[in-house]
Amino acid sequence: MSVAKKDYKRITTRSLIEMKSNGEKISMLTAYDYTMAKIVDTAGIDVILVGDSASNVMAGHETTLPITLDQMIYHASSVVRAVERALIVVDLPFGSYQSDSKEALRSAIRIMKESGGHAVKLEGGKEIKDSIKKILNAGIPVMGHLGLTPQSIYKFGTYTVRAKEEQEAEKLIEDAKLLEQLGCFALVLEKIPAHLASKVAQSISIPVIGIGAGGGVDGQVLVIHDMLGMNNEFSPRFLRRYMNLYEGMTSAISQYVEDVKSQDFPNEKEQY
Repeated sequence: MSVAKKDYKRITTRSLIEMKSNGEKISMLTAYDYTMAKIVDTAGIDVILVGDSASNVMAGHETTLPITLDQMIYHASSVVRAVERALIVVDLPFGSYQSDSKEALRSAIRIMKESGGHAVKLEGGKEIKDSIKKILNAGIPVMGHLGLTPQSIYKFGTYTVRAKEEQEAEKLIEDAKLLEQLGCFALVLEKIPAHLASKVAQSISIPVIGIGAGGGVDGQVLVIHDMLGMNNEFSPRFLRRYMNLYEGMTSAISQYVEDVKSQDFPNEKEQY
């Protein structure tokens, strides 16, 4: 069933809560640089996530763990300069908030001051509640993240679906309610059973945005490089490729190489 969309000139945390209450789904994509962020924002996306997935898709690391706070600020600053409408959420990277709530606050303040981002995202529930409270008390909006939390990959040992067992599912529901009580404005659920994600979305008043969490949540997020088909090696069940840029770009670059080699480029019209 389609829902009438409100015309938001600028998306805020309040806008997302309104969208949930009005039954309007929330669209969210990653971006890490000025050019891509400008395209994504112009296309009408609601939320741009400057994700620590930049560690994978921009820097080529196997996990999200190596990316630093300074690098996240660099990427977020680039995105902020491009965006006019979307809400910009920035991931706090691994090691910048888990063990020390004061360090978490310092990290969040640096992101807000130095990048101009609008909110931060943290992975985890009860175990990081002190960090979340400290950041929220400073007036910084926080988005939560439960389910598969990539910064904990070495703890889990695998990227398979989380919370399939009853005990883990119950903890996830408890953590979701805790994040709402603490004051988080939204929550990402990654790679969990669709029925569980739907149950969480119905049990809390803040928006729940899914990635590999089915259609019963309040919105969806994907990594921009994945949904545009720039990365042809990553094909999880939850991913829909809207383009095949890998093939298109490879073909275009190959044609450029051929044209240069054959002296077809530049032609007379393409020189001064």
